[in-house]
Amino acid sequence: MPIYPPENKTTADHHQTLTDIQKGRILEARDLGKSHAEIGTQLNIPRTTVTSFLQRFEKRGSDENLPHSGRPRKTLERFDRYLIRTALVHTNVTNDALRDITDSEVSTSTIRRRLREDHIRKWRAVERALLTEDHAKKRLDWARRYRLFTPEDWNRVFWSDECTVQKDSDDLQMWVFRHADKREKYLPKNVRGRAKGGGLFQMIWGCFAGTKLGPIVFLDGTINADVYIAMLQNNLLPFIDAVIADGATDVVFQQDNATPHIAKRTHAWFENTMQEHGFTLMKWPPNSPDMNPIENLWAIVKLHLHRRFPDTKHLHGSPETIKTILKQRLMEVWWDIGEEVLNRLIESMPCRVQALLEAKGWYTDY
Repeated sequence: MPIYPPENKTTADHHQTLTDIQKGRILEARDLGKSHAEIGTQLNIPRTTVTSFLQRFEKRGSDENLPHSGRPRKTLERFDRYLIRTALVHTNVTNDALRDITDSEVSTSTIRRRLREDHIRKWRAVERALLTEDHAKKRLDWARRYRLFTPEDWNRVFWSDECTVQKDSDDLQMWVFRHADKREKYLPKNVRGRAKGGGLFQMIWGCFAGTKLGPIVFLDGTINADVYIAMLQNNLLPFIDAVIADGATDVVFQQDNATPHIAKRTHAWFENTMQEHGFTLMKWPPNSPDMNPIENLWAIVKLHLHRRFPDTKHLHGSPETIKTILKQRLMEVWWDIGEEVLNRLIESMPCRVQALLEAKGWYTDY
């Protein structure tokens, strides 16, 4: 999910001289059969600039620019390419540090301009579950195992997870128009207030399989192995039995590697239960919420909760009263989730696995 809203400015400065890197990418894209408009969109360059360059290239047989007036460029193309490669390796350093790494004598503003010519600038780092080399290897092994699974195969998987829903859990970002000064920054109309008590939360557990929505369970207190086992016994097993009675075969249950899920008592419970109820347990890779579609379902639940009940973040009363109202509203939102939502999540699984394969087990867009 993008961290910033899309920018309306999709083209570069019309007076900006194309770099050798940009020229090479234009010619490469042309050879791949892309239109001038597609090349411009891909490289963030005006279509007219692409067209003009290609016409000059065809006429002159060269991509060299003609001499022009103005102050000579301070850096050579060779250095610019080296700077870009270095920036893409050392992504989290400052412009000053990047200048030191490249042993450059130009100013940091020149460094910044050269990077912007290739549309490189600082962005807020995307937050994901921390991965190690071992995690990536296990995630890649998992992706290879399931690379040939179709949506029909994924329909047999019972996806599950816990989630915390806060009273003020509206995840929508608020963006405002203002000048870059503190006075406007803190005007009431430009501040998204968080009410006192917004940290009050309700833990829930849920599951679904294919287009069949499973139970939603409200959990209070510490979630240990005994609590987790009792919850599965009373909620998961009846759901699995009902789906199997409806004709499902080769049923697989998915859970992440949270401590109560992989405790010895939980493992023993699964060993004694799986054969009796006709399902197997998926071996889940570490730190892989991006591969679990129920994570997206939680986001949908929170979004619909605050759209349908916009006063949720302003609820008053004792914690018990607020939790009671939260449970009622969450139950209503949960059971109104349509089959089309679940079907889209299942259909996304082949793409998720492919993305994980292409990332060699590291981070994906999901």
